[in-house]
Amino acid sequence: MAKSEKSEKVERPTKKSEYELQFASVQARRGWRDLKATIRNPLVDAWDFLTHTPEQITPFNYPLRGELGLVKRAGASHERWQHKPTLKGDTRIWFYVVDQVVFLEQVHTSHPNETKS
Repeated sequence: MAKSEKSEKVERPTKKSEYELQFASVQARRGWRDLKATIRNPLVDAWDFLTHTPEQITPFNYPLRGELGLVKRAGASHERWQHKPTLKGDTRIWFYVVDQVVFLEQVHTSHPNETKS
């Protein structure tokens, strides 16, 4: 490659049946970056799950309840979900779904205080 040419990473395309992931906050972008640096393989699995079946209820993916169960964006209310990239770890991804887009609202590198019992 010539010196003047700059390489650019190719983003993974999504199938028409898949969901697109988007950051809904700066915090989510930072948290995602931090998880990518610390739990890369589980985060890739989380990406695959969230782009295929984000609203499937499993032990590691489910809607939050109570006050945390709804998120308001642009005047609309959406069901807030929690995804655990690892079953034994404390990391959490909070998201909501609109059409075929999964909005990553909060990405926590440790267990969020709001859900501690």
